[in-house]
Amino acid sequence: MRSVLLVKTSSLGDVIHNLPVVSDLLRHWPELRIDWVVEENFAEIPRLHPGVSEIFPVAIRRWRKAPGQASTWREIAAFRRSLQANCYDLVIDTQGLVKSALITWMADGLRCGYARQSAREPMSAWFYDSRYLIPTNAHAVERNRWLCAAAAGYAPDLPLRYGLHIGLEPAGHCVLLTATSRDDKLWPEASWQALGRQLAERGLACLLPAGSERERERAQRIAAGIPGAEVVPPSSLRALADTLGSARAIVGVDTGLTHLAAALDRPVVALYVATDPGLTGVYAGPRAVNLGGRGQLPTPEEVLHRLETLGALPA
Repeated sequence: MRSVLLVKTSSLGDVIHNLPVVSDLLRHWPELRIDWVVEENFAEIPRLHPGVSEIFPVAIRRWRKAPGQASTWREIAAFRRSLQANCYDLVIDTQGLVKSALITWMADGLRCGYARQSAREPMSAWFYDSRYLIPTNAHAVERNRWLCAAAAGYAPDLPLRYGLHIGLEPAGHCVLLTATSRDDKLWPEASWQALGRQLAERGLACLLPAGSERERERAQRIAAGIPGAEVVPPSSLRALADTLGSARAIVGVDTGLTHLAAALDRPVVALYVATDPGLTGVYAGPRAVNLGGRGQLPTPEEVLHRLETLGALPA
């Protein structure tokens, strides 16, 4: 093979879960050209993998807000022209949604995706030339890898490699990812403070990234109860990747940045209180631990113990 186009547009966690596919393909074809279609807000993630050649950003979320504007249709036409300037051996949609299948259909190449029974939206299978039945009870990372292995014709038995290269030495801070998209996924502020005080006693400075105003207000309340804690202002995904990549350890709720931390091969404890981590939890080997689950509330003591077993705390 000479070239492959990957279609995985969103969300942040889903895009991160697709990174091992790039490493798998390059293990078999080291000179393979791999391009990627991704939502514009998440384009920095595929760029972190040195094996990705060209990024095609889409703005589906933004286009949906202004479907009647001429500028929207000009952008869509320009995107389609740029996509069709290339001919690929394989075009692989690992998302399995109608929106991603439509993008796959626009591209030039053998279009591959999930079979109807395996896709998140069964109608997406109509747009593929080749369809593959992939177990739905496997972790999202493995579903992506198995689909690409089936499409490209190799055994899906390679070591898991996200392939991200930040090149930073671990520093003396711990990142606390306290924000997530749903309130029912939040860990209590008092629990964050209790954990943060324990980390501060161990000599670790706590950094709390926060984006929106609401997230910053919550992070500031939490940081007020942790000696030396600092709220990190909004920044790019690349800057956040640097902060995570240089961390001694990361503790985070069910959010895309927690998956990014795991992909960067840092010690991670992921906290689940409203969802089951079995299919979409952090997945990066022994340095990434899922704690809790639907209807469960991990304690600060449990988190601290897991950090100790990961060797993430100073002696």
